[in-house]
Amino acid sequence: MEKFKGLSQSEAESLLLKNGRNCLKEEKPKTVFQMFMEQILNFTNAILAAAIIISVILHDYGEAVIMLVIVIANAVIGVVQEGKAQKALDALKKMSVLRATVIRDGETKEISSEELVVGDIVILEAGKQVPADLKLLETAALMVDEKALTGESVPVEKDCSFVPDEKTGIGDRLDLAYMSTIVTAGRGIGCVEHVGMQTQIGKIADMVGKEKDKPSPLQKGMDELSRVLGIAVIIICAVVFLIGFLQGREVLELLMTAVSLAVAAIPEGIPTIVTIVLALGMQRMAKINAIVKNMPAVETLGAVSYVCSDKTGTLTQNKMTVVKAFENGEYIDIETLDIKKHDTLLKGFMLCNDASIASDGTEVGDPTETALVAFAKRYGIEKAENEKLTPRINEKAFDSDRKLMTTVHTFPEGRIISYTKGSTDELLKRCTHIRINGEVREITTSDIGTVMSAMSEMSNNALRVLSLAVREDNSDAVEQGLTYIGMIGMIDPERPEVVESIKTFKRAGIKTVMITGDHKDTALAIARKLGIAEDADECIMGHELNEMSDDELRQKVSKLSIFARVSPEHKVKIVKAIQANGFISSMTGDGVNDAPSLKAADVGVAMGITGTDVAKGAADIVLQDDKFTTIEKAVKEGRNIYENVKKSILFALSSNVSEVIVMFTAIAAGLAAPLKAVHILWINLLTDSLPCFALGVDPNSSSDVMNKKPRKNGESIFAGGGYFKVGLYSVVIAIITLIAFISTPLKELYASEMAPTLKNIISMLENEDILKTSQTLAFCTLAMAELFHAIGMRDTERSVFRFNHLDNKIMILAFFVGVIGQVLVTEVPFLMKVFGTSHMTLGMWGFVTLLGIVPTLVHEIVVIVKKIKK
Repeated sequence: MEKFKGLSQSEAESLLLKNGRNCLKEEKPKTVFQMFMEQILNFTNAILAAAIIISVILHDYGEAVIMLVIVIANAVIGVVQEGKAQKALDALKKMSVLRATVIRDGETKEISSEELVVGDIVILEAGKQVPADLKLLETAALMVDEKALTGESVPVEKDCSFVPDEKTGIGDRLDLAYMSTIVTAGRGIGCVEHVGMQTQIGKIADMVGKEKDKPSPLQKGMDELSRVLGIAVIIICAVVFLIGFLQGREVLELLMTAVSLAVAAIPEGIPTIVTIVLALGMQRMAKINAIVKNMPAVETLGAVSYVCSDKTGTLTQNKMTVVKAFENGEYIDIETLDIKKHDTLLKGFMLCNDASIASDGTEVGDPTETALVAFAKRYGIEKAENEKLTPRINEKAFDSDRKLMTTVHTFPEGRIISYTKGSTDELLKRCTHIRINGEVREITTSDIGTVMSAMSEMSNNALRVLSLAVREDNSDAVEQGLTYIGMIGMIDPERPEVVESIKTFKRAGIKTVMITGDHKDTALAIARKLGIAEDADECIMGHELNEMSDDELRQKVSKLSIFARVSPEHKVKIVKAIQANGFISSMTGDGVNDAPSLKAADVGVAMGITGTDVAKGAADIVLQDDKFTTIEKAVKEGRNIYENVKKSILFALSSNVSEVIVMFTAIAAGLAAPLKAVHILWINLLTDSLPCFALGVDPNSSSDVMNKKPRKNGESIFAGGGYFKVGLYSVVIAIITLIAFISTPLKELYASEMAPTLKNIISMLENEDILKTSQTLAFCTLAMAELFHAIGMRDTERSVFRFNHLDNKIMILAFFVGVIGQVLVTEVPFLMKVFGTSHMTLGMWGFVTLLGIVPTLVHEIVVIVKKIKK
């Protein structure tokens, strides 16, 4: 270290003053007020605000207060979790604060990592976190764990002499050490090349901060619906006002009618119902270990066409595991391994090893070495016990030139044995003998060929291969004249449950894509086992992505299933290429390197156990159990939620449109208004809202949502016959409501032996008592029709007589609460006064009930017609 003098303290202070501290910039988060105002300022609330103002002008303060409460409640409920980018930045900042050992003025000293400047000389040692991006000047068996940054599961051996070319990605820069990565072994010296936001982790922080939240498919649909309804309200109100004016009606009456129409057209309760349904969906997802941070993500996940997943820790176990072994010239069945026969292989790899496994299962050391200790432990061979029986008396540490490690042990009977493990081809050069079935003999060319053939086969399957040799009476750890024992192959294995999930995704029309910082061969081997890909043509490397334009990638992305050796920037580019083709994507990951793409994706899913704080901060959903299968369950839940939300919206629109038709038809015909604004509010907020909620939590027991293709991005809520359903039932309900409305004047005309002409009906409705009774009948008929209609909306493809009504008890409750509510507003004097209703006889209730059943009869006819057509 004497040759490194480093910067002077004054130079460092000057650079610190000029360029700033080695930390990540902070962005000002949104205030609660700003988030609240974003929820308030939408088209639906604008129309309701106009209705509130008109109500106040007309001194109808009760209705104004009710509508104002609705607006505020929707905004409060709608303020879902925001500021994910800021949380991710906070996590990154927390990660990056540490102490650094530097050389300044020729002296070694420890300083805060925030005080590092470009040009500082930093000393790296095992167990230390790299404090900035460094250009390595010296390396001595330096191993760095870059898993959180690149996704590679095995520590990288650094080499200060490595010369990169223009295609070398960050995961292959052996001459660099990156901020926040961990030194697992060896030592090194590096010169600070980048600090703060210029480091790789800083660039990731910048990408996370810049990525804006996107509206979910449902939010887009709701916004579009609000705009359409708003425009429709304005047109209808204008037409009605004009008709009324031409008919000579009073302006105040027309304004009140306009308010009624505005209230009728806008489904005030829908935003609240949707929010509650999504919130309940969040609770159900929590029960399957998926914690939803961003409420709209509940529904968005059900619409995904692509599940983009990091390999390490998501599709694989994030744990190097021995999966193959070779000894005595043949492969060994790992499941039925004979401990006595393969004792030397097991104990040799375990003893020639610096890793350990604690009693609580915690693994300490290099992942490759812990895999070897776990391999022996699997067969009841404990390292601690064997180290006491056969203590280590000498060793030769691993280095990159020899590619070998040797330890020497004494045995109770006085024997001294050395174990050497490492690269198969390097080890064979030093072997003079081989042990086959307990017999030691000279190694032959044929033996070497057999061993090399086995090694090649394992390597072709993307296994990391290590061989073992021994030598007796070798207290000096000489690595010559060795006896070859055997080899093992290890890999970070696939999660066994993932295979079925990927099959389910295929049936559901969802493509699983592997995006990893690992090598192509390793990624392809795992992808083949999981059923993600078969052909090497489905795989592309990071350096190839650098040479492709965004449009070229967009055209090619649908044919690719594996992206290997990619950087965080590549991951975002891939996600955006998928989105550019009109598909909804989710991204799954656990590392720092995954954070930007988690934020860029329509739904970001982070691992809760192995995931970094940064990944969890950027994600919409966090998996508590780190299981890929939980994503499958969450997608199914998301699809069910969307189906239910869609049913709720179509049902509510049927009610609202029928109200508009009733009001518009009556006004156009010159009749008095069949419904008061308070009647419409009551139906929209109570009679409709409870069934809406019941539809929102429907179990969909007959629906096999995972055998359907995902809905298209931007697909209308009315797709799949929505317009027909809303149109048909709106007209049916409007007709029976109008029949109920004119039934009383017709009855009076019949009793008076007067002709049932429109003029006579209008005349009859000028009588206050007849008008009140007519409005009461119309009000109750509309309410009853909606309650019966809600039952049929559970499944428009099946007869209501084939439903299991008991599996949705909330619907049963909603029906009876709705009926009781209507009875109360027509029988309780105080409520009768508020709602302007009259007393209903049993005969009148029978008449209303018969009319109310009509939507159910129409439902049955539609089902029969559909069956006949099929």
